[in-house]
Amino acid sequence: MPQGSKAAYSSKQKRQADHIEEGYEKRGVGKKEAERRAWATVNKETGGGKKSGSGRGKKTSTASSSKGGKRSSSSRTSGRSSKKN
Repeated sequence: MPQGSKAAYSSKQKRQADHIEEGYEKRGVGKKEAERRAWATVNKETGGGKKSGSGRGKKTSTASSSKGGKRSSSSRTSGRSSKKN
């Protein structure tokens, strides 16, 4: 299988990557960069492509995708001064 081939991924993983890619494109990220980030997110959450063998399942973690749209607390309070005299 050539490097970069998506044949080893399940249909669910492919759907996830498409959905994540659309979200990045809506935020103004370029097509290639959005695709790269989407597959990186899928790999992080699911542990990569399909793997054969019994007992090789891994629980998925959606921390990386749920974190994506949130702003940090410092950006929300950047206009305010928190120092007291």
